[in-house]
Amino acid sequence: MPPHGTSHAPRLTNGQHPVIRARRTALPAAALAALLALTGCSPDQDGSDKGGSPSGGPAPSAGTAGALRALDALAVKGRAPRTGYERGEFGRAWTDTDRNGCGTRDDILRRDLKDVRFRDGKCVVVAGTLVSDPYTGRDVAYRRGRSKVDIDHVVALSDAWQKGAGRWPRGKRVAFANDPLNLIAVEASANRRKSDGDAATWLPANTGYRCPYVARQVAVKKKYGVWVTRAEKDAMARVLRGCPRTALPVGTAPTDAPGR
Repeated sequence: MPPHGTSHAPRLTNGQHPVIRARRTALPAAALAALLALTGCSPDQDGSDKGGSPSGGPAPSAGTAGALRALDALAVKGRAPRTGYERGEFGRAWTDTDRNGCGTRDDILRRDLKDVRFRDGKCVVVAGTLVSDPYTGRDVAYRRGRSKVDIDHVVALSDAWQKGAGRWPRGKRVAFANDPLNLIAVEASANRRKSDGDAATWLPANTGYRCPYVARQVAVKKKYGVWVTRAEKDAMARVLRGCPRTALPVGTAPTDAPGR
C-alpha cells in the first residue's frame, strides 16, 4: 500500500393530525441543502446495500446491526504515538492468508475489477477495469506494471497502529492487513491523497460513497477493536446520521493469521 442521505420526513401514522405532519415536513430548502452538503448523501440515499454498491466498490454482506449504532459502541481514546510503525510490522505485503494459492492483492483485483485478464489463468491479474471507482466515481483502466489502481486499506495500517494495533500480536496484524473487509481497489492518486488519514481528515470526493465508506471503517474497527478519536467519531457520525439505515458490513475472515 502506498504511503500513506438525508433523513426523510416522518410518515403520518394513525391518529396523527394533518397539521402536525405539515409542521414536521416543512423543512426549509436552505436547511435541506445544508444537511445534504454536510453528510455527502443524496436525498434518496439510505446507504444500504441493495445487491451491489451504487457508487463503486465491493458490496459486502450486511448484518442486521446498523453502522451508526455500531459507531456508538466504539471506544474513544487519544491517538497513540506512531513510534515503531513500519509496514513490515503487519507481515509481508499481500500474504496469502486464506491459503487459496493467490496473493491478497490479486484476490482483491479479481473481486473488484471487471473484464479481468490473468497471466496464469487463475491468480496474477494483468488487466481489467475498475468501474465507478469508489473514491472518484470514474472508470479506471488497470494494467499490471503501469497501474492507476491501488488496493487501499480502508482503515490505514498506520492509523490502526496508533489506535491499538501497536500492541497486537503479529498474527492479528497480518490478518488485519489482508482482510478483504478492509481492502478495496481504488484510483491511485485519490488513495495517495488519503494517505493514512482517518474520517476526520479525509473522505472520498465521490460523495455518494461516503456512507458505505464510513460504514466499512466502523465495521473494521469494531471487528478488530481499533478505537477512534473524538474528532474521528464526530466526523463519522455526521456522515452516518445522513443515512441512518446504512447496514454494518460483515467480513468472515478470521482475526488471526500466520505471521510470515
